[in-house]
Amino acid sequence: MNTLSLARFLATVALLCGVFGSLPGAAEPLQFALLAKRVDHPFFIVALEGCTEAAQAQGATCLLLGPAGSRHFRQQNEALERALDRDFDGIALSVTHSRWLAEHALQRLGQTPLITFDSDLSPAEQHLRRGYVGLDNLAFGRQLGRLAQRFRPHGGRLCILSASPQDTNLRERLQGIRQQLRGLGPAEVERLDGENGWSELKRCPLYSGGDQQSALFQLTTLLNSGQADTIVSLGGWPVHRADEFRRQLGPLLATLDARGARPVIIFPTIELDGAQRALLDEGLVQAFLSMETREIGRQSYRMLKRLAQGLPIPEKTLVDSHAYLPEAPVQNQAPP
Repeated sequence: MNTLSLARFLATVALLCGVFGSLPGAAEPLQFALLAKRVDHPFFIVALEGCTEAAQAQGATCLLLGPAGSRHFRQQNEALERALDRDFDGIALSVTHSRWLAEHALQRLGQTPLITFDSDLSPAEQHLRRGYVGLDNLAFGRQLGRLAQRFRPHGGRLCILSASPQDTNLRERLQGIRQQLRGLGPAEVERLDGENGWSELKRCPLYSGGDQQSALFQLTTLLNSGQADTIVSLGGWPVHRADEFRRQLGPLLATLDARGARPVIIFPTIELDGAQRALLDEGLVQAFLSMETREIGRQSYRMLKRLAQGLPIPEKTLVDSHAYLPEAPVQNQAPP
């Protein structure tokens, strides 16, 4: 995992085991949980680091809970049920399947303060949470669309990569891309079919379950087909390990480049590192759009702490994103 050192991973394992307890004779510290889609996903590990950093400065604790090894709303629901059985002072939930969670584990919510982070509940279920921390995912999708337009101003044959059709944050990003490329307002939009020169391949979006190897296999098949000239991912799964992306796709992309057929490839990322920057400089990726993942963790702790203290909180706390191109990083504030 190129975004994390071994020491940071071991610290996360310690947090998962709950070894950070109160000191002898000290008052019991506040304890909060981040309920992830998948605990071994780099995004949630980095978010935990931000939450822990803010919490430990005030004598509190953050734990990372959820399924490991794969992501599925039923497994997350089971993890959420177990978390609700524990005496947490608050839970921050990254939502997989909003309606399913609302009809199952969240029926047992009781008095436990709940916020969402990264991925919000759908509007029909948002009354179950107190606040949300993360990206404006619709605006993030529009930013991805603008990056595509930068490279293909006259349109193109688009394939979008996703993890799941249920995740609310990914659905919002998908909608944002389509809005931006189609040029419509806030109404729900269907797949692109020639508007402003943009069309989506019939086989797309492609869903990988958030697994890098599955995403790379799909990308290899897609690149070999030659059907897409623009590929936009809704998450950073294909490049979580940049060296693996280069090893599997570098020769194929070089062959396509020699034929003048290399597509534009755009990825979100948790936080741009040197290995991903090298992919830009080598032309294997045309743009990254990063999110302030560590700040999402910090702000999640602060919102949960205020709820535990009985203080008011904002309904949403949004973080910024940053676009990176081969020549230089350019900060993009969320559009109005």
